[in-house]
Amino acid sequence: MTFSYIPGTCNLGKAEIRRRQFVALLGLLLTVSTLVGLIGSDAPANARWGLFIPLMVFAIGFIQSRKKFCLAYGLMGTFNLGKLGDMSRVQSPEDRRADRKTALSILFQSAALALMITVVLVFLPL
Repeated sequence: MTFSYIPGTCNLGKAEIRRRQFVALLGLLLTVSTLVGLIGSDAPANARWGLFIPLMVFAIGFIQSRKKFCLAYGLMGTFNLGKLGDMSRVQSPEDRRADRKTALSILFQSAALALMITVVLVFLPL
């Protein structure tokens, strides 16, 4: 499967998508280990609000990999469809605008997902 740059839709190649999947997995592992630590130390439920940060790492990686779109690349006006670190600049101002719009959408979706999961974990009677 080959990927091509599509403004506001796709700015990542296969290697970059795998990297985002790894970030999502890392965020999930950080979340689980932190939650286990909080429960194991009998920390108050309010301490679980701190799970928002690792959940945000998870959510950003997960959503970027699913959408095949990098938030940072979209904000910087770049894309990478080849090997890791081989970025290209987006030439058209209209395309950069579409990319920024998608990047901000991913940021807000990630924050919403992380917040929803955090709220569930805070109020879950563990």
